[in-house]
Amino acid sequence: MNTDELDWNRTLCEQWEAHWNDQLRPRLDGLTDDEYFWSPVPDAWSVGPRGSSTAPIQAGAGDFTIDFAIPQPVPAAFTTIAWRLGHVIVGVLATRNAAHFGAPAASYESWEYAGSAATALDQLEAQLDIWLAGVRGLGDAGLRAPIGEKEPFPEASMADLVLHIHRELIHHLSEVCLLRDLYRHTQPAPNGATR
Repeated sequence: MNTDELDWNRTLCEQWEAHWNDQLRPRLDGLTDDEYFWSPVPDAWSVGPRGSSTAPIQAGAGDFTIDFAIPQPVPAAFTTIAWRLGHVIVGVLATRNAAHFGAPAASYESWEYAGSAATALDQLEAQLDIWLAGVRGLGDAGLRAPIGEKEPFPEASMADLVLHIHRELIHHLSEVCLLRDLYRHTQPAPNGATR
């Protein structure tokens, strides 16, 4: 195939959709609240009821907040599935959907974080739908356009941003899958059943 005829927009969307549909989404099915909030180490950053955290910063507008610190501690804090999903939903997707695709404004401070795994997965899927609709609507010219001052590298193209966001999604959601594996291999199964 001549690359001049390649539909880059379709290729970028299919790259994410194939990974999501065939690998990541099936691995998130059945995510429980115990897994969502579970921490294998003390003092992990998470999402939790307002006022229950000891992290330097607890951000969020609703009943649940997400843990942060500025500057980041060294070494970085360990983070739970709840935290990682909150980061993906808000920091990776919702802020970009607002900046580039007309979605409502979003920030770590203004977000209403999910108090359950099911709600977090609903939020994730809603933000992914907005993202993919926005990416599909870019067309070739939109992918080539500079992303501008809304991002740290304003001269980069929208295609660069799309690739970056897809890498971030694959990276962080794979971490979530790994934490699910760790949970299943370290926590006793209910009623003595084997996992």
